[in-house]
Amino acid sequence: MEKRMKTVLFLPFLQIPSGHHQTANALIDGIRQIDPSIKCEVIDILSFSYGKIEKIISHIYLKWIHLFPRLYNSIYLNSVYNNREKNKRYRLYEWLFMSFMMNLIKAKKPDLIVCTHALPAYMLNRLKKRNTIQIPVINVYTDYFIHRFWGLERIDYHFVPSYQMKVYLTLRGISDRNIFITGIPIHSKIKKQLQLPEYKQKQVSSVLISGGNLGVGGIEELLEELSDVNSPQPIQFFVLCGKNKKLYKKLKGLQNHFMIPYPYISCRKKMNNLYDQIDAILTKPGGVTISESLFKRKPIFIYDALPGQEEINLKYLKEAGLVFHLNKGNICEQILSILQDKDGINRYQLQVANFHSQIYSKEPSEIITNILMD
Repeated sequence: MEKRMKTVLFLPFLQIPSGHHQTANALIDGIRQIDPSIKCEVIDILSFSYGKIEKIISHIYLKWIHLFPRLYNSIYLNSVYNNREKNKRYRLYEWLFMSFMMNLIKAKKPDLIVCTHALPAYMLNRLKKRNTIQIPVINVYTDYFIHRFWGLERIDYHFVPSYQMKVYLTLRGISDRNIFITGIPIHSKIKKQLQLPEYKQKQVSSVLISGGNLGVGGIEELLEELSDVNSPQPIQFFVLCGKNKKLYKKLKGLQNHFMIPYPYISCRKKMNNLYDQIDAILTKPGGVTISESLFKRKPIFIYDALPGQEEINLKYLKEAGLVFHLNKGNICEQILSILQDKDGINRYQLQVANFHSQIYSKEPSEIITNILMD
């Protein structure tokens, strides 16, 4: 009798190219390298449930963050972050999605489900509480904190980015053996730097500016300060414009040799080569970009944070000594003063090394494959 193909269902949310999707794709690539016979599917429950309305909701969501950041932050904190220890029912979401989640599981018949977003995890946790499903579920967290929308108690395994998050889960009653400190998973083509880098001072430093895949945030404001075409400077900036085509054309038109723009880079190998060229990264505290930079052991400068998740990420990263948070104005001077401080950079790299020392030795995709085959 022919052996049935194993199926893993990955559940991010929305179809915009967010960290939820990047993490899912990184795990799928790793699983396929280990065992190509394993079938992996990525499905957004909103599109599965309501079709084309997903694009409208994604557009409104991004506009909302851009136009009303303080309002978004206030609603986010009150709805999912404040009083995290208290269990809360999200009955509207249950009404909107629970029946569709059941239909999805019946249609796909997965052997394992991986959630990279809280909404699917919440739904599956509710179904497991009712004993409606027995399929193993893994939560893969793509931020440096866990809010209360995440389903926790009946989820089988938890992949957390940091030791502090493991402590949080154990205090919530999750068994230690079901928690793996993996960091936020990154693509296998982003090659990890395993050794402490040797300090090298350069006449011209290379700094990568990342504004996120969609070019959302204060990147235009930052570049206004940095793009002085007439003044050679001791920093060469490589700018990831994401899907912000207007910004890419604007920077390309400047023809500034110290400000080199890139459109959206989907090739992870190309991204890996770019990481290897740079001395540091100037970015927002989004989970995946930060994780890639930490695994590459590149000094991380933060210039801006979107309301909600990124502001909370920033708080943790600063407390852990994993980033340098810049003040507004005189950005180049701040970066140079840090990069030229040998002792300061060495202390920073020791903090990063301590962070990595707590991470589980097996790759997340290998852990998933082992769970699937047990």
